[in-house]
Amino acid sequence: MLDLAGAVEADWPDEGVAAHYGDPMREQRVMSEQPTLVDRTNRGVLTVTGPDRLSWLHSLTSQHLERLAPGSTVQALVLSPQGHVEHHLTLTDDGTSTWIHVEPHTAQALAEYLNSMRFMLRVEVEDLSDALGVVTITGADAATVAEGADARAVMQGPFGADLIVDADAMGKLAAAYPVAGIWAFEAARIAAHIPRPGLDTDHRTLPHEIGLIETAVHLNKGCYRGQETVARIQNVGRPPRRLVFLHLDGSVDRLPAHGAAITAEDGAAGGAEIGFVGSAGRHFELGPIGLGLVKRTVPADAALLADGVAAAQEVIVSPDAGANVKVTLRRDSVPQPPSGRKML
Repeated sequence: MLDLAGAVEADWPDEGVAAHYGDPMREQRVMSEQPTLVDRTNRGVLTVTGPDRLSWLHSLTSQHLERLAPGSTVQALVLSPQGHVEHHLTLTDDGTSTWIHVEPHTAQALAEYLNSMRFMLRVEVEDLSDALGVVTITGADAATVAEGADARAVMQGPFGADLIVDADAMGKLAAAYPVAGIWAFEAARIAAHIPRPGLDTDHRTLPHEIGLIETAVHLNKGCYRGQETVARIQNVGRPPRRLVFLHLDGSVDRLPAHGAAITAEDGAAGGAEIGFVGSAGRHFELGPIGLGLVKRTVPADAALLADGVAAAQEVIVSPDAGANVKVTLRRDSVPQPPSGRKML
């Protein structure tokens, strides 16, 4: 889709897809009004086949997959032995194969890890990232799209239908829907308070810190790598950090850089770093916005500086997350599709 008129390629981590097609604000508005096609073919695509695939993935990830119904979509995590997030998977099973899509630049590492854990089980892992790609039709229902789409797999994502397709199918979709670039998609994601692993996380991030405990972790399943940390935080502890939504100063002509320091605006703690900036973007209604990961003890009403840009914080993950306290995700300000279907 970089061959489409007006396409401008995105920078890391989304190189290979269009940042926009000439007017990112208009593209955001179109996304909010009607189903729109977004090229996300920089994401990795894997399949797992074999009769043991679901029970095997169940044992390796944070999600309950043993009895996953064909056509259902779930999120899952691969955690380190210490419970840190290593991979975030969106997956479905069609009855013979499990289809997975993951963040850019991570498919090879995930395939290598999965292959190292095969042992004598009847499973095969294949990285198809070079042949197939992910596109999203925002505001669309996966079940409805699946009926007419020439797709290898269709999943229900938080913004619509995620399709795994080849190049020919992608061309047909681009002719059938208006298109929006990844800047528009990312602005909607940030506004919806949805963290992106690898962008809003670091090597120490725990599922509780970014709200994935609700969507990608099953708290009543058997043992998997990292489960001890998840259980300890859920039952007796608190995670050291929490995800926040940042309303950024619109009078500043720049966005905070990814990974830049977040400090207290009033200079408390001697201007010491209390977190870091993850995603940042410009929303067509909310203006400049971002996500950050800050220390749990930072007051929820504290004004912040994100890379020197004044920022008011909005609570996404409660400071009381863990210890059997339900994670609170505030999405009341998120624009919803005109069809009335909830994005989340």
